[in-house]
Amino acid sequence: MSLSRRMLLLVAAGGALAGCQAAAQRGARPLPAGEPAVTPSPVPSPMPSDRASGSPTASPPEPAVPVAAASPVAPAAQEAAPAGRSVAARYAGVEPATWGLDVPGVITVLPDGVRATALTFDACGGPGGSGYDAALIELLRTHGVPATLFLNARWIDANPAESERLAADPLFEIANHGTAHRPLSVTGRSAYGIAGTRDPGEVYDEIAGNTAKLSALLGRPPRFFRSGTAHYDDVATRIAADLHTRVAGFTVNADGGATFTAAQVRAEVAAAPRGAILIAHMNHPASGTAPGFAAALPPLLAAGHTFTRLSDALR
Repeated sequence: MSLSRRMLLLVAAGGALAGCQAAAQRGARPLPAGEPAVTPSPVPSPMPSDRASGSPTASPPEPAVPVAAASPVAPAAQEAAPAGRSVAARYAGVEPATWGLDVPGVITVLPDGVRATALTFDACGGPGGSGYDAALIELLRTHGVPATLFLNARWIDANPAESERLAADPLFEIANHGTAHRPLSVTGRSAYGIAGTRDPGEVYDEIAGNTAKLSALLGRPPRFFRSGTAHYDDVATRIAADLHTRVAGFTVNADGGATFTAAQVRAEVAAAPRGAILIAHMNHPASGTAPGFAAALPPLLAAGHTFTRLSDALR
């Protein structure tokens, strides 16, 4: 995909990604994000940030958005504290040069030559919605369409049985959507009124907290991470790379943060180019996401279009 085409798609998607953050209430919309190749290896268990977590205040005029604390850390997990302190010390005082969706270290398209399309679905949890779009998941199963599912720690806690079933289904790959669904920043940048992580220690917490939860669920650490709102700075993505985590953005925003109608979703999915990464949501069952995909997928499959999980396209 040419750079100009890619940028056009990113701009088009850029009107809509706070969907995880109560999109249905505010009509918020999601957006995209650039690309390191890191060999996956076990990620350390979470260490609480050295600073008090607290609940950051959302930028006006948005209402304050409570930030859920990371899941309690078992005594054995305290062994990971040196790793967290090491990350915090290594990046202390390092100023980011870029902020947004398409920053260094974020993968927004599949490698050249990949003809399939990657479907990715976020499950955000908390104030952004902890619902489960069973119709969407069953649609993918019926047609044998693989997908990568980004689960937030709060969504997993609200849907334990569904999380276990999804983790056991080989059609799906489970990925990390953060511990408290926060934008990934070392300076507290916010997106869509959601306050981001404030320092390297909190970046570590946001990634590693849910990595520990997902590792227990999957029996191995997840390969991919996407932050709440899909916003990052370039220091935060370097920290993610140090944690052997690949950051996944997207090319096409398929459901506008679960705010699009079924017709809009169908149009976005049908028009997506080969090699694209699509983002949509699986935590808003009353949205137009499932019916939009139900209208778009059969004609694409009949025309020979193929779909892939991120791990199968990004070795």
